[in-house]
Amino acid sequence: MHMIEVRGLRKTYPGGVEAVRSLDFDVEAGEVFGLLGPNGAGKSTTIGMLTTTVLPTAGSARLAGYDVARQPLQARGVSSVVFQEQVLDGSLSGRQNIELHARLWGIDPVIACRRTRELVSSLGIEELIDRKVESSSGGQRRRLEIARALVSAPQVLFLDEPTVGLDPRIRHELLDVIAGLRRREEVTILITTHYLDEAERLADRVAIMHAGELVALGPPSALLERIGSEILEFRTHGDPTAAVRALRTHGAAGEDAFAVGARVTVPLHGRAASEALAVIDGERIGASELQVRPPNLDDVYIQLTGAPVAEAA
Repeated sequence: MHMIEVRGLRKTYPGGVEAVRSLDFDVEAGEVFGLLGPNGAGKSTTIGMLTTTVLPTAGSARLAGYDVARQPLQARGVSSVVFQEQVLDGSLSGRQNIELHARLWGIDPVIACRRTRELVSSLGIEELIDRKVESSSGGQRRRLEIARALVSAPQVLFLDEPTVGLDPRIRHELLDVIAGLRRREEVTILITTHYLDEAERLADRVAIMHAGELVALGPPSALLERIGSEILEFRTHGDPTAAVRALRTHGAAGEDAFAVGARVTVPLHGRAASEALAVIDGERIGASELQVRPPNLDDVYIQLTGAPVAEAA
């Protein structure tokens, strides 16, 4: 079953700003789906439309069969969202925040109490649950927000940039929590991020967004296969375009070799790195910081868009 179904989804803001341009994708039940791209790529606007807080300009989107524009109450009833911005009441305890959310959703108090106990244990928030939220760290609040979102037992959980602003250790811990959700909860997860390692680690499939459009879609492993198992990377002191051209002319690089700034990336596709190194030496291409390494999703993004995610953000 397609738990999320998106067809021709568009959003144009006043003034003609096209934030999202004709998106098409499906998310299967139980899948973890990553929406990847820099700030401004259209991820949050997409989440806004899927969670009924932003009205689409055109196209359609369905959650568990419910049209988000025509059946917003039903779509909200089967989903929950953890936004980038904190929504917890800092003057209340974690438990009080969860109980309040459960009452607003009309959840039976007995069921809500049982769900809260389960979530406190599975998310490791025993020491937080009865403290005022204002005394908790950013990572702790994120766990509480996830618990709050899950108390209604949604079929679809949206996580919009859940680790933004967290230090590396807390971010790593929160990723463990998110990875564990699929083992304990029967929930489909759509997560947006501009951290490529998060997408590789968490998602079954990834959709890469750039300037409001999808430029790639597939399992992380399949997206990486497009540039092979190894790449040669170096910084050139001359013309990077000329360096790529010389490597291609001598058969040491294919059409998928590319340059961004002074850095040249050559997918090897089984070629020996020594072939490219011989061309670099023979053509007197000034090069430094040479390395052969496995590709990552950042390389895929750069190849598709011409800029690293960090720069585009």
